[in-house]
Amino acid sequence: MTASITPASVPADSPYVLERGIDWTGAFWVASGVPPLVLFSIGAVAATVGKLSWVIWMASIALGFIQSFTYAEIAGLFPNKAGGTSIYGAIAWVRYGKIIAPISVWCNWFAWSPVQATGSALAAGYILTGLFAPDALINTWHVTLLDLSSIKAGLSLRINAIFILGAVILLAVKFIQDGGILRSANTTKILGISAMIPLILIGVVPILTGDIVEANYFPLAPLTHDAAGKVMDGTWNMAGITVFAAGMFLAAWSTYGFETAVCYTGEFKNPKTDTFKAIFYSGLLCVVVYTLVPFAFQGFLGLSGMLAPDIYSGMGVAAVMAKMVHAGRIGGMIVVVMLVLALVLSLMTSMAGSSRTLYQASLDGWLPRYLSKVNAHGAPTAAMSTNLVFNLLLLLMSDSVFVIGAANVGYLIFNFLNLNAGWIHRLDRPTQYRPWRAPTWILAAGTLLSFANLAFMGFGADVYGAGTLNTGLIFAALIVPVFVYRHYIQDKGEFPSIMAQDLDFVDGDRIVKRGGIFPYLVLVLGVIVVVITHQLAVY
Repeated sequence: MTASITPASVPADSPYVLERGIDWTGAFWVASGVPPLVLFSIGAVAATVGKLSWVIWMASIALGFIQSFTYAEIAGLFPNKAGGTSIYGAIAWVRYGKIIAPISVWCNWFAWSPVQATGSALAAGYILTGLFAPDALINTWHVTLLDLSSIKAGLSLRINAIFILGAVILLAVKFIQDGGILRSANTTKILGISAMIPLILIGVVPILTGDIVEANYFPLAPLTHDAAGKVMDGTWNMAGITVFAAGMFLAAWSTYGFETAVCYTGEFKNPKTDTFKAIFYSGLLCVVVYTLVPFAFQGFLGLSGMLAPDIYSGMGVAAVMAKMVHAGRIGGMIVVVMLVLALVLSLMTSMAGSSRTLYQASLDGWLPRYLSKVNAHGAPTAAMSTNLVFNLLLLLMSDSVFVIGAANVGYLIFNFLNLNAGWIHRLDRPTQYRPWRAPTWILAAGTLLSFANLAFMGFGADVYGAGTLNTGLIFAALIVPVFVYRHYIQDKGEFPSIMAQDLDFVDGDRIVKRGGIFPYLVLVLGVIVVVITHQLAVY
């Protein structure tokens, strides 16, 4: 029988306790749903930046790998908490402003949660286009529920076959997740092996068979259009920089995602050693996939192929990848099936990680109390049900790239806050035991990258729709009334005891706030970076 998380003041038989049922390999397999995220936006990035696409993906995963070492350190500080790095980062920021800390948690959740809507839509699309002709009635009928063109041209809420099949897929994933983290880890291990096979083949086979064309990679110039709308190689002026930043912005939503490996710290059998191993080896897997797959994809398809509408939307990606491995008709169907399994794996990863963020945020006093309840298997079922409802609403939306873009605004805000939480924890908790301590230069690099991420966001978010940045910022601000209700009305201005013990003392020593004005200066500078880059952007 697995042991349970038993923080001080929480009884072992409490309905708010997760179970310690996995080691780092279990978290690795759950996080193996991150590499398939390349399927979500490989087309949109390519259609945005053109021949720079392969460089964008390599640079983005390199930045994500550097940042992960900061997250590995702060995760080790709180071995009894689940929910991921936003939870650990919030504890750093709360001492400098109660309203700042929950923004990190909220932004992390609403950035990760749309993986479920987008992934289930892609999986449904792969299935429907594989079984029926593009112009078949099942692929063309829809019922418009609400016109959202005031937010973005062409955006609407609609019901179609993709929504219905996607909803079935989401419900099946939740059923598996309700069985607890051990069942989820075992399921994702099977799916992970099935998913990695086609992704690795897609990255390697075209290189071995000589199907990639060198001209498809060069010149390294941003994509632009002439007056007649014809695609051409651009120049490195402000418009070109905007395009580059837009690519880095959207790729980050996928490449940085393996930080979810530390969402399960509170469910590790030995969190002191498992935490670092989980994020490190998950990162290595992502480095391989995010380097090989986009490189081979671009070399095989070329610029004109990458600009096709079904590549931008993602719906045509599976068919192209089947051709890349010379699978033939039957083999191609098998590849598509395996890619569908890869997408289901991503859904598993997202539902597991984002629900635990909601769970721990509720337990710590950031979000409504009901989210901290778990079922008999130790799974945060209330949080997963909330995730499911939210994603069914997103699944109704007609433009998945817009959804990813708006969600990524929150994701880069979360990354900004958490990368800076690394040095704040170093200042405020200098003597606290760290199972793994990042080199100081890594923390410094993470701090610099936090501002680079905001620059990518300021420059590039609205490339994916004029309202993308504002939509993301508005959604980020929704945490304010939610937190005010929980903290000041329900909890009367006091944090739950399980949270208070992490704020005041460590190993019997009182925690002293040593950051001074520097955390506030970082926030002001961050706002300035976003404002300036957004004004400099040329669309």
